[in-house]
Amino acid sequence: MQRARQLQQQRRTNQYRYQDQYNQRLRQQYVSWNSGRYNYYNDPFYSTPASYRYQFGGQWHSTNRYGANLMQQAVDHGYQEGMRAGQADRYDGWRGDYRDNYAYQDAGYGYNGRYISPAEYQYYFRQGFQRGYQDGYGDRYDYGYRRNDGNYAIIAAVLATIVGLQLLN
Repeated sequence: MQRARQLQQQRRTNQYRYQDQYNQRLRQQYVSWNSGRYNYYNDPFYSTPASYRYQFGGQWHSTNRYGANLMQQAVDHGYQEGMRAGQADRYDGWRGDYRDNYAYQDAGYGYNGRYISPAEYQYYFRQGFQRGYQDGYGDRYDYGYRRNDGNYAIIAAVLATIVGLQLLN
């Protein structure tokens, strides 16, 4: 609430609107995930062997396609949210600073609590967010593009560089 009041006092109507929409997406996500019971016994993640390795926090980790997909989704969700936040700051005539954005600080949209740690998800989300914000604020597409459905997506080569997955032999 304090952040919302601050945005209103600064006359940042577009950023206020974006933050409100982000919070609505978070609420919808929580309602959706909490509406059903999750059956870990039927989740193929737990029975599928690791097929990738990646470096995070200075250490090597391994995962299978389900974990790899979630890391890639984190970057993609971050890019989309960053694009929207950057555009909002540009429309408001506000200085560009992705780190000051609530969605960047939260970095939780799209995380389902499975396959990778919250810290890993937040890291990948923030990597996407930073690039999306730069594109949105700068009114360009250096790191991503606009899909036919109107949403934004990060370029595959940029995504691969951020996540750094390596196939296991």
